[in-house]
Amino acid sequence: MDYPDVGRMPLKLTSAPLRTETLRENHLASIRTSRVWTEFRLREELGPPGLFLGLWDVEVASQTGGGQESPRDWEETEPCCRGTLQASGPLRGEPGCGLQVPNPAVRAHSRGGSNIKEIQSSTYTKIQIIRGYPEAEVRIFGTKAMQSKAKTVIDDLVKKQEEYKTESKLGVAAVQLSDGKDAMKDVSGEQKLIDWDKFRENILKWNEKKWAGLPPVKKNFYIESEKTSSMSQEQVDNWRKENYNIICDDLKDGEKRPLPNPTCNFEDAFHCYPEVMRNIQKAGFQKPTPIQSQAWPIILQGIDLIGVAQTGTGKTLSYLMPGFIHIDSQPVARNGPGMLVLTPTRELALQVDAECSEYSYRGLKSVCIYGGGDRDGQIKDLSKGADIIIATPGRLHDLQMNNFVYLKSITYLVLDEADKMLDMGFEPQIMKILLDVRPDRQTVMTSATWPYAVRRLAQSYLKEPMIVYVGTLDLVAVSTVTQNIIVTTEDEKRSHIQAFIDSMSPKDKVIIFVSRKAVADHLSSDLGIRRISVESLHGNREQSDRERALKSFKTGKVRILIATDLASRGLDVHDVTHVYNYDFPRNIEEYVHRVGRTGRAGRTGVSITLITRNDWKIAGELINILERANQSVPEDLVSMAERYKANKLKKETENKWGRPQGKPRKFYH
Repeated sequence: MDYPDVGRMPLKLTSAPLRTETLRENHLASIRTSRVWTEFRLREELGPPGLFLGLWDVEVASQTGGGQESPRDWEETEPCCRGTLQASGPLRGEPGCGLQVPNPAVRAHSRGGSNIKEIQSSTYTKIQIIRGYPEAEVRIFGTKAMQSKAKTVIDDLVKKQEEYKTESKLGVAAVQLSDGKDAMKDVSGEQKLIDWDKFRENILKWNEKKWAGLPPVKKNFYIESEKTSSMSQEQVDNWRKENYNIICDDLKDGEKRPLPNPTCNFEDAFHCYPEVMRNIQKAGFQKPTPIQSQAWPIILQGIDLIGVAQTGTGKTLSYLMPGFIHIDSQPVARNGPGMLVLTPTRELALQVDAECSEYSYRGLKSVCIYGGGDRDGQIKDLSKGADIIIATPGRLHDLQMNNFVYLKSITYLVLDEADKMLDMGFEPQIMKILLDVRPDRQTVMTSATWPYAVRRLAQSYLKEPMIVYVGTLDLVAVSTVTQNIIVTTEDEKRSHIQAFIDSMSPKDKVIIFVSRKAVADHLSSDLGIRRISVESLHGNREQSDRERALKSFKTGKVRILIATDLASRGLDVHDVTHVYNYDFPRNIEEYVHRVGRTGRAGRTGVSITLITRNDWKIAGELINILERANQSVPEDLVSMAERYKANKLKKETENKWGRPQGKPRKFYH
């Protein structure tokens, strides 16, 4: 038979028994030969299916009729595949041990070879899978200790696969609807009503069985100080009004619980936890932010909390400090992580992880899991043990589905920037992740806005929560930022940004927000040509480049950062003096989040926003934001909003009554 000429020495394989030396030579030759040619040759000469991940890293998938292997073919190739096969290199001389694994488990865990490779790298073995029916033979090559370790890992994976199949069957309705009615046909063909009450009862029993045997959760760690308990209701109301009009409410149905008094000083909240106090004093904080003062006594009592506030109000520490105390003070030792923080972006995940390290409590270890990072390294970090997991939903769901992370020990859950996670489409991943988190956990949710989707998420995953928000649940920009609006054209944008950069003082630090990655690259290139130090931050850059750019901006190596909305959440740089909106964002919520990158930690800031004719549909909402924050509204912006309303009304009228026909048609004979 003629084979494709790849211009290299061909690899000669036969179905006759191979000696160890011949096998090694063929293996080295296969490395020198292209993968396509090798796979083609293996298909022709070996015939039956076999997955030689450890030896050749190719999959031979020849099949006989009906998708089942021919016994005769197996007999012919058995000497080649099983009889004299030996591992080369450091594993030579050790006989391979074998075990039988059901074919569905092999398909579920091989993942095109990636999972097998991970097992090989972690156990220092070589693994060969020989397809069979109904079971496949898995042969492991290495020292006896290595073989035993790999066998244990594979047995655990198979066991978890069986448990997952069982749980999946219970989680799916055991009935099929006929013609859209709550009925099904029995064997006799008669209609039989579905007993939904019985079905719900079975689901409840399954949940009880799933979570049985877990240790109890302690949630209340709050000891109110004398100063806090002695506050009168009038003093509490005055304090809340003076501190940005903090509002606290109980969302529990029925009889309401008493609202905790705010902790006006750090000592009022953590006087029983000296290590927390030392970390706070080390950081140099003078007093808690308003949302921290009201959130800490609620969370420390074990009550679920919803915190709605603008960016830069200290929401991260409002859940981290009580979380440290919660997971460290459980009466029964955990067999896995105790706190899970879900964030929408990798930048926010890295920021939360950095704060966990900065305010470390009694040696608690955190692991940051996010897409774009080193997946194998993250898996190894998890295998070493972690007390706190900070993760983006996509990557955590990936590791969860592949059984690399254990979530049943989680007792303290945080959904940080929940509105952004929903905007990015992470709700399905969040739902699947929370299926593996015990239902009697304590949950904290933070959000910058309070739309219907966030309210629905809170209703689904929080139990009888309290809510704390600043001033109003309507969208409001931070009051510490002076907002300047410039109505201009697309052609004049470059001259505006150049004039601003030329006027920057040596102490100024600015984030320039753009709408597209290409604009970020072009703008940074133009500034680079002018020898202006600048960094860019967007999704097309490698994660290492993004981290380096962010570090350069935080340390002051560069004072100009050009970013897409990727950085509008979780970018916590305290000394940002200006935010420049070169392009207006796609919605008013993103505008508020961008503006919130300055004026943080008690400082003041300035935002400059360029508005063009393309943005006129959002002018009315922008005016509302400016008025709520007591900012000046340019006449050009008011005029733009009025023109948009008039144009919109005109279109609605035309659509309702039909377009005016103008002159009648002329007919020519």
